[in-house]
Amino acid sequence: MPLVEALLNARELPLDGLEENLETFWVAETDGAVVGTGGLEVHGRLGLLRSLAVEPDAEGSGIGSRLTWQLLEDAVEKGLREVFLLTTSASDYFPRFGFVRLNRRHVPTEVQASALFQACPGTAVAMRWSPTASGVFEPPSVI
Repeated sequence: MPLVEALLNARELPLDGLEENLETFWVAETDGAVVGTGGLEVHGRLGLLRSLAVEPDAEGSGIGSRLTWQLLEDAVEKGLREVFLLTTSASDYFPRFGFVRLNRRHVPTEVQASALFQACPGTAVAMRWSPTASGVFEPPSVI
């Protein structure tokens, strides 16, 4: 957990709700160092993709994509209907996975009530993903 916290702090991401949801996190390591992480909070049949972060030196290596696909695969396995996220800096990154922008007020109240959602600034862009929105969910075989 301290290594995940350190990466999130370095990338200026909120830690709110981290401890309660740490078991949902995936971690990418290189030589014992955490180079990427991301988690999926579950709120009933809805998810909140959170804290996707990659070390600056590892950007462009595909770690973020692999973590995102893994988290979306987890969402499908858990039977989640939709996954939401908030971002202040990556709204152009997530559409490649099928995320679409939406007004924050259209995010369901159970997701809005999460500690992470409450901690994110009002300027953060809300996005939504559904495994059925664009047909069959099929992550790429090669990233």
